[in-house]
Amino acid sequence: MLRSGHPVGPAPKEKAMPTAPPPDAASKLRWHAAPPRPAPVEYPESDGKPMAETDIHRRVIIDVATMLSTRYRGREDMFVGGDLMMYYEEGAPNLSVSPDIFVAFGPPREPSRRVWKTWEEGKLADFVLEVTSKGTRRKDEEKRRLFERLGVAEYWQHDPTGEYMPAILKGQRLNAAGTYEPIPFTTKPDGTLSGESRVLSLDLCLDEGRLRLFDLVTNEFLATNEEKDDLLAKERELSAQQAREIEELKRRLAAR
Repeated sequence: MLRSGHPVGPAPKEKAMPTAPPPDAASKLRWHAAPPRPAPVEYPESDGKPMAETDIHRRVIIDVATMLSTRYRGREDMFVGGDLMMYYEEGAPNLSVSPDIFVAFGPPREPSRRVWKTWEEGKLADFVLEVTSKGTRRKDEEKRRLFERLGVAEYWQHDPTGEYMPAILKGQRLNAAGTYEPIPFTTKPDGTLSGESRVLSLDLCLDEGRLRLFDLVTNEFLATNEEKDDLLAKERELSAQQAREIEELKRRLAAR
């Protein structure tokens, strides 16, 4: 019997209360943050060591760097550098070397570098000169082995004070096997000791104990900074003398 006031049909079902997902399902719904990016690698611009041990060594380095820069000033596809931190393995700022003078053919001359990253430049160097001393000879020997391993075509050493190298100047060149062998030296009629750098097309010479660079194309020595200053002073004096003579000639003509 149906009672009035009640709807006809089955009673409505109650809504089920939501239940929490099982622990393993909840963990799948969590948002996972991306791992932090590694900090960029910093490559120091200095090793904190002086450019040269003595003023004698410093002058040689500056002279040679200036002569080479002047010799190749017309080339845009080479770089002449010195006392620059050179890194030879990406991501390893502890692996570096800083030669006194180096030349690299291929990398552009500009812009100036704060550091040298071999993986960006395409190579370390083709020519290296170390102005060595008794205090740096052990380190320079370590550099020799490193440059040989990294394929630097020529490695030269110059001991301007003659503290430990009897020959004062010596060079080594990579052979077909990839190892260094001595570069032969000859004595010219004027007594100059000379060794050829095939990389630079220059002779490295000892002229009365002084390192000079001889251009095999022009058959002349490259001018040092001192020689350039002397030449400039002579040109200025000649110009001043000519100006005085012109003024004297004008004075005489005006007096007629």
